[in-house]
Amino acid sequence: MSLHQDAARVLTEWPAPDAAQERLRRHYGDHLAAYPDGMWKACGDGHITASALVVDPDRERVLLTLHRKLRMWLQMGGHCEPDDATLAGAALREATEESGIEGLTLLPGGPVRLDRHHTPCAWHLDVQYAAVAPRGAVAAISDESLDLRWFGYDEVADVADESVRHLVTRTRALL
Repeated sequence: MSLHQDAARVLTEWPAPDAAQERLRRHYGDHLAAYPDGMWKACGDGHITASALVVDPDRERVLLTLHRKLRMWLQMGGHCEPDDATLAGAALREATEESGIEGLTLLPGGPVRLDRHHTPCAWHLDVQYAAVAPRGAVAAISDESLDLRWFGYDEVADVADESVRHLVTRTRALL
């Protein structure tokens, strides 16, 4: 199964939690049906991306990165790569690379939510997961980050945009 096929399957099977998320789910599916290259950065009309919100083992804080190019506090994530076999695997790879934390575990049940946003390269159709860090995990800043920091749930609203706030709220509901 190709990454494109896996993404289409994930999006078909994912039970959207509300009407707005259902509209995005259908939009993502339509995008994949229309664009055989819809998983890749080269698709100028937008592309599927994968991200993961990293949660501490006690489930009291989230790890955010101060993105080097966007200068915003965000969850870990980004473009899919040719070696990614699954969408979940892409999210886990991105979270591991950008957090420096080995042994992250995705929450079961698939994506947490979807978010469509414009970036300097194109529209990102982001499929957002959540991952729990193992005990004793130490985060390390990657080349894509200016900073990496743990935030309590109540601190996120002061530093992050609406997309991240919604991701945190949805993740907390699933923990």
